[in-house]
Amino acid sequence: MIDKGSLKDSLNIKELELVLAEKPSCFVAFSRGGQPGNQKMLQQPLTITVRPSTEADLAAMIAIYSYHVQYGLGDYPSEPPAQDDLKRRRKSMLKRNLPHLVADHEGQVVGYAFAVPFRKRPAYRYAVKHSIYVHQDHLHAGIGRQLLPVLIEACANAGYRQMISYIDGENIPSLHLHELFGFERVGLLPSIGFKFGHWTDTVLMQRALGLGNQDLPGDLGF
Repeated sequence: MIDKGSLKDSLNIKELELVLAEKPSCFVAFSRGGQPGNQKMLQQPLTITVRPSTEADLAAMIAIYSYHVQYGLGDYPSEPPAQDDLKRRRKSMLKRNLPHLVADHEGQVVGYAFAVPFRKRPAYRYAVKHSIYVHQDHLHAGIGRQLLPVLIEACANAGYRQMISYIDGENIPSLHLHELFGFERVGLLPSIGFKFGHWTDTVLMQRALGLGNQDLPGDLGF
């Protein structure tokens, strides 16, 4: 379920319609960091409400991120950010009309997603990159599949034209998820990372937002 009213008030976006025509694919969680994750084969997605994040969600988001810093294969720092740092980053995103969303399950934050500028230079101002993080106890429960389309819609309605994602080459569930929502593989960085004792590849994926390059973009309003 999507909290449409809160999304429109906080992000100034149009009415969102999340259509999940199929059940999410089920994958076995995988981690090179020594944690098996959630290996339960889930037949139904977890029922969540997608809503804009608040400062009250910061502690839960840091807890989720900390797990991925320790065990994930992505481009993570050595330590999770301090709460004040995450608070500052969130405010900076909202000033640019960029979405910062959480997945709420019965009052608990079980995932979150956000978009940031792809590059700082003005020429790239219509392109964003995004991240999605899911609580370790709810991996592969359809949370990412419910967060991603809301994130795409919010970025498109804010006037952005391209969305980019960097994904670990062995993160098959994430690669399939992004392909499901219109992302294409546009590049590969082989052996670009080194973690858990061996080299890792990064796949670049991209999709157009709104009309993409079919017309001239408008003012982003900031």
